[in-house]
Amino acid sequence: MLVVVDNGSVYTNSIIDSLKETKTNHRRITFDKIISSDIEDSHSIILSGRIRNDPVMNATNSKLIQHALSKKKPLLGICYGAEILAITLGGTIKKMAQSRHGIHEACVIKENLLCKGKINVFESHSYSIATLDSHFDVLANSSACKFEIFQYVNQNIFGTQFHPEMSDDGKHLLENFTSIK
Repeated sequence: MLVVVDNGSVYTNSIIDSLKETKTNHRRITFDKIISSDIEDSHSIILSGRIRNDPVMNATNSKLIQHALSKKKPLLGICYGAEILAITLGGTIKKMAQSRHGIHEACVIKENLLCKGKINVFESHSYSIATLDSHFDVLANSSACKFEIFQYVNQNIFGTQFHPEMSDDGKHLLENFTSIK
């Protein structure tokens, strides 16, 4: 089962709807209601975006990232999920000079399991990933975000600065993620 960690994003329902469309066996759990068996029994994890900063949320998501890394479970961090993935594993984020919202084009620069070519992505954020640890490969970028999609080297741990659940190309990316075991 795939576990969707709901960090309070207004777009989490769209993640769930996308998973229903692909008939993916999933369970939605809010970050403050997770129990260890939920995560132990999962085959993969999606970390949603968020509305507000919360130290407990940050700590919980960091633990989930460490679990996925140690157990070699596929993980997809979306927006905030990608930012906490970067921070947990040695990267940094920064406040953007201007918030980014709406559909924008991202360019895939490295072959990967999620997508290829130029893709339309939905952005909704005022922070962006500033640096990534050397254990990450950059898979896609855009005019405003250097790290639109990235992957932890040799593991199926990915981050998307954008919300894949909100565009057709992004939904295809989500479907590709769900097929990773």
